[in-house]
Amino acid sequence: MTQQPFHPFAQQQQHLQAVTRRHFFQQCQLGLGSMALASLLGSALRPEVAAAAGGSSAGTDSNPLAPKEGHFAAKAKRIIYLFMAGGPSQLELFDYKPELQKLDGQVVPDSFVQGKRFAFLRKDAKLLGTRRKFQFYGESKAHISECLPHLATVADDLCIVRSVATDVFNHGPAKLFINTGSPQFSFRPSMGSWITYGIGSESNDLPGFVVLQSGPRGPRGGSPLWGSGFLPTTYQGVPFLSGAEPILNLTNPAGYNHQRQGDFFDTVTALNARRRQVVGDPEIDTRISAYEMAYRMQSSAPELMQIGDETEATLAAYGAEPGKSSFANNCLLARRLVERGVRFVQLYHTDWDHHGNVGTELGQSLDARCRETDQACAALIRDLKQRGLLDETLVVWGGEFGRTPMGEPRDLIGRDHHIEASTMWFAGGGIKAGQTIGQTDEIGYNTIEDRVHVHDVQATLLHLMGLDHLKLTYRFQGRPFRLTDVAGEVVKKMLA
Repeated sequence: MTQQPFHPFAQQQQHLQAVTRRHFFQQCQLGLGSMALASLLGSALRPEVAAAAGGSSAGTDSNPLAPKEGHFAAKAKRIIYLFMAGGPSQLELFDYKPELQKLDGQVVPDSFVQGKRFAFLRKDAKLLGTRRKFQFYGESKAHISECLPHLATVADDLCIVRSVATDVFNHGPAKLFINTGSPQFSFRPSMGSWITYGIGSESNDLPGFVVLQSGPRGPRGGSPLWGSGFLPTTYQGVPFLSGAEPILNLTNPAGYNHQRQGDFFDTVTALNARRRQVVGDPEIDTRISAYEMAYRMQSSAPELMQIGDETEATLAAYGAEPGKSSFANNCLLARRLVERGVRFVQLYHTDWDHHGNVGTELGQSLDARCRETDQACAALIRDLKQRGLLDETLVVWGGEFGRTPMGEPRDLIGRDHHIEASTMWFAGGGIKAGQTIGQTDEIGYNTIEDRVHVHDVQATLLHLMGLDHLKLTYRFQGRPFRLTDVAGEVVKKMLA
């Protein structure tokens, strides 16, 4: 199926056409209203309900999440985004600085902090060398710390970018910025929503965009991080729970069998369709699609969550334990989701905010976060590769910003938020593996080579999915919007 070029006025034109046509459909006595209703419903209705509306469900597809072609041939078909909420310290994990080790304990030079803003630090803060050991791994000579021994074993599958910069130094706005392109709670769509809006999903029985969470709490910023913003709500991320019931209220109550549920679904769908024809509101299509998806998911979602069906070797590789809530379980679920055609899977793992208080320091707390995630990240890459999925699955790892070369004067060792440089890594679909991009200065403060802005990351991910970030637009409140706002360039060095 060929998708027409994206046009910022397309949605408004379609809506106006629906509004003006409905007067004709309402008043016509020759059955055109019923025919239009059947066309609107398409495959959303079971055949007998579509027939009652005056048509057939066969051969018609009104599913807004149906797969579509992008602007050009895609290198990747799906994304698994491993979001380390809180801002992992690149200086402890990927960006070793011998000069910073020598200057440990000295006050940072004024030239570095002049005109800069920090969340907590004073400008006379002292430099902090890392207590972690680093080694070079693989043919690519990736420089990785002792905190990530499992990831080091797949170093040649990674593209490590050590020069990612952002504009925002507080958690909530920074998470919004990297996910939606805006630091403000301003109803902007998330990246997963933009992608499913642009190219749909290959799954008929699961949402196109799924969110999985682990850690002691949810990420700061909450549901707007995976919301659809001003896009139709069918494109928003759907959070899955880790228990036996992945989506609340999906299971029928006692005494309510499948037939009764089907009858209820058919009735509500028909009523929604009639209302859609009267008022011309495209959001009602979302409601119809949601009912249809929920009906199918009653069978597909419980089966998906049964990770105990995996082999013992697979469970051991991830460190997954059926029945528990963990990042490892979520990584395995992410693989199961993309196998079933889900377009965008985002995993949030919290508590990477290592300022230096008890429980949030760069010693035992950092060790704990790495143990919770390192093995599963490496296992996910190997598993996708073994199954022939990695070439078309883009895996992304990173947080909302980095950490300062200066330490914070708190109880234990920690670092403040840093917007000038952080590290992300990428693997799989369309990525040139076995390389490290970007270089920071001698103390890890500023980027001096291949600076990659958050909007550049967004533009590159869209490009790999076959979408031009300049053309993927939606008109809202009088002007066209896009994920990358008015910036962003594809990072060509990252591309295979």
